[in-house]
Amino acid sequence: MSVPLPPVLVVDDEKNMRLSLQTVLGDEGYSTRAVESAEAGLALLAQENFFMVITDARLGGMSGFDFLRKTRAHWPALPVLMITAYATPKLAVEAIQAGAIDYLAKPFAPEELLHSVARCAEHYRLLQENVALRAQAYETYHLEHIIGESPQMQELRQLIQRVAPTDATVLVLGESGTGKELVAGAIHSLSQRHAANYIRINCAAIPETLLESELFGHEKGAFTGAHKQKPGRVEEADGGTIFLDEIADMSKPLQAKLLRFLEDGTFTRVGGTQELKVDVRLIAATNRDIVSAIRADGFREDLFHRLNVFQFRLPPLRERSDDVLLIAEHFLDYFSRVLKKPATGLSRAAREQLLAHHWPGNVRELRNVIERALILETAEEIQPASLPDFEIETRLHKPGAPAALQTQSLDSLLDKFERELVTSVLEQHHYNIAKAADQLKISRHALRYRMRRLNIGMVTEADEEATLSAGKESST
Repeated sequence: MSVPLPPVLVVDDEKNMRLSLQTVLGDEGYSTRAVESAEAGLALLAQENFFMVITDARLGGMSGFDFLRKTRAHWPALPVLMITAYATPKLAVEAIQAGAIDYLAKPFAPEELLHSVARCAEHYRLLQENVALRAQAYETYHLEHIIGESPQMQELRQLIQRVAPTDATVLVLGESGTGKELVAGAIHSLSQRHAANYIRINCAAIPETLLESELFGHEKGAFTGAHKQKPGRVEEADGGTIFLDEIADMSKPLQAKLLRFLEDGTFTRVGGTQELKVDVRLIAATNRDIVSAIRADGFREDLFHRLNVFQFRLPPLRERSDDVLLIAEHFLDYFSRVLKKPATGLSRAAREQLLAHHWPGNVRELRNVIERALILETAEEIQPASLPDFEIETRLHKPGAPAALQTQSLDSLLDKFERELVTSVLEQHHYNIAKAADQLKISRHALRYRMRRLNIGMVTEADEEATLSAGKESST
């Protein structure tokens, strides 16, 4: 079977009939779950996935017809085959009108039953293949698509390879255009779930009132316009991965529901009461300062800790300038093939212009620049004239004079800026003096001097040695 089939649910209050159906289906390779009542069947449907249901029309307690109606109301896409020993044309019509996929009268030949089951199995496979094709219609990402030879990028690729095979929740942080979606896609492609669906949702692109329905689905009549039941994207991602981009833009009430979902995979559709459960790996990302969002009461701290099992912090392009030309060559090769305009490379002047730019839009900006240059260029090599002048982009990086300049002296503003910068770098490296000094391009002695002058919490020599030793041990 190209697509694995979930079991068949058999609902019959006669033990011999249940055993007989299980034997016939088992001989054909179908797995089954059998229960003796409609009530038990509904409970099992809420907990497990089935590709079809076989039920008797007459059951002790809730009848097979009532069971059929409830099943159709909660799981409209689930085929139900009805069987009965009291067959009449009227009952057959009633069963079909109630939503049964087929109707068999006892006694029936095993071939009749297997024919109906085979049709339902094929229907299920087609639906699943359609879902998989829709998921694959999006651009897929792999580890080799993450371009860069800087130490940060080499470390990033190594961490992806270590984290991807697990089911751990991942939080990806970084500025817009740094490749957060690329990292999420690479994690999925290297995971044990790579053959299952990879579902992506941009939380900032969907109105707040619709995001919950998109994520968890809704029942018929849950709100104006909900004309039928709609499964959520988490159900579509069952067995695979769901990527929530711009998660910091999610409303606080929905954050609470997501937190509950992360605990055990359970959720309730909008307007519903039935608790459902899926097996999904979640990857979240945001370009916002998550700490500032938490302090401003815009993001739940408990959700941050739940998401932050593994954290990836993507460096902006300006912090890995050595990768600029490497990435530019990659995009040049890509767009040369797409646009069918062969180019031998970048001229020396063009390279210097690319290296001089600060790249506030990061890799996404560089991609656009190379595409534009290749469209305009008529020579074999990309020339500076085909590159933008970066006037607007440069202004994005250079804001006007701060308002505080009117009330504070230049010395106090410089001290404030220096204190914030040094503190930020120290926090980034967990107050590891050696690493912080290396990033600031100053000696350890000079960093300690600035920390004393700026009244920043000092680290003793003993503490520093302990930190260095711990770092060496963790890397071995």
